[in-house]
Amino acid sequence: MSSTTTAQEWLERLRHLPLEQPLRLMNVCGGHERSITQAGIRSLLPDMVELIPGPGCPVCVCPEEAIYAAIQYALHHPVTLVAFGDMLRVPVNVPKGEVRSLEEAKAQGGDVRPIASPTEAVAIAAAQPERRVVFLAAGFETTTAPIAAMLAQGAPENLLVLSAARLTWPAVAMLLQSDTPGFEALIAPGHVATVMGPEEWSFVVERHGLAAAIAGFSPESLLAATWSVVRQSVEQRPFLDNCYGELVRPGGNRRGKALLDEVFEVVDAPWRGIGIIPASGYALRGDYRRHDVLNQLPDYAAEQRRRAGEMPPGCDCAKVVLGKIYPIACRLYGEACTPRTPVGPCMVSDEGACRIWWSAGHRQHST
Repeated sequence: MSSTTTAQEWLERLRHLPLEQPLRLMNVCGGHERSITQAGIRSLLPDMVELIPGPGCPVCVCPEEAIYAAIQYALHHPVTLVAFGDMLRVPVNVPKGEVRSLEEAKAQGGDVRPIASPTEAVAIAAAQPERRVVFLAAGFETTTAPIAAMLAQGAPENLLVLSAARLTWPAVAMLLQSDTPGFEALIAPGHVATVMGPEEWSFVVERHGLAAAIAGFSPESLLAATWSVVRQSVEQRPFLDNCYGELVRPGGNRRGKALLDEVFEVVDAPWRGIGIIPASGYALRGDYRRHDVLNQLPDYAAEQRRRAGEMPPGCDCAKVVLGKIYPIACRLYGEACTPRTPVGPCMVSDEGACRIWWSAGHRQHST
């Protein structure tokens, strides 16, 4: 596959494929969704090709009880709470008048700081060794590998981790095992495949017989992957295509994977509004558990915070994350829920489909 083929040429190739029935493609990654929406790719595709945003937003699926616990640590314990920037504005379900986000906890006097990388958490902990620093670690494999490296290299003992890290593929596997997956082909995330290897997505083809392609973030790579899965579907010859060969290699980043295996174990884990997904979470293992926040601070993730339907009333973020509806079909989109006044997490994160659609100018609510 030529790396010099332009986006326009991929579009022309797509339009010449003899597709005879509608084909729904899920693009898993929030970064993909941002590129697709900003470039207006949906409006350029053949009418029978539909792109559906998938569950690739770690902020959106971060368990409500983890964010609630982080708020309690910031408000009621002498700690510095650090988290990736988007996490500070994600609301939790509490009675009116109570603190509902880390941003509000900061306004109430909590020492809450946004960070952009694990190295910042290390620097903050090293600068104040007498004070515990709690890192709300949300993210997928790409983010979790640097966190593993941070701990393996010898993080300060006062740096504690509240892990909300997740694996990407189990959510897709869960959808494919359901009676209504909602898509017939998959565009897999290139950044995850860079770390974990393309083989992580082979189950889509081998177990479910669906076309699949790994894409990067440029319009050219995304359209190449789209063309590939449509062609596979037309020819009824599914395989896993790598359309991000510049960075994705067989086996992935072996050092990154080794660090993940050394520091974390894979466990069943909750996804906000979705429930427990088997083998989808990362928990500290072995001696690294000394950095687990629960070894030094109370567990605020009580059973009542793990209730079903963890999205606020009327919020359809879970349906958006699972590709069941488009953002504009959410009952609160553009009305009660906007980036200035987010109700659900999908309107907070730059990788959330609702925030992406709003930023691209999609204002009309669809009933």
